[in-house]
Amino acid sequence: MADVLKQREKGEERKYEMDQEMKFKAEVRRNKLLGRWLAGEFGMGPAEIEAYAKEVAVADLDEPGIEDVIAKIMADIAGKGVGITEDQVREKIEELDSVAFAQIRAEQKA
Repeated sequence: MADVLKQREKGEERKYEMDQEMKFKAEVRRNKLLGRWLAGEFGMGPAEIEAYAKEVAVADLDEPGIEDVIAKIMADIAGKGVGITEDQVREKIEELDSVAFAQIRAEQKA
């Protein structure tokens, strides 16, 4: 009986690790998608778009949660003088969360 419980516990730990890894990958993907969207709104070219997408993804490593990304993005929006509100950014983040998770799931199945 103890072996069964240990196996189940290990299985649960592995599932938790996999879920956390998927969450991390999806957050990075979402932030890159967000960066690409904003770069397009800023009128950046293809090379600049990818560089900016990476900047946004890296900004999320500063603190837990999305607030560090939002702070960076809102400062960039203000600097560019683009009329995008924080509410619009947050709505886009919610939208891109779903897109990112779907993309990661599809890649894992392939």
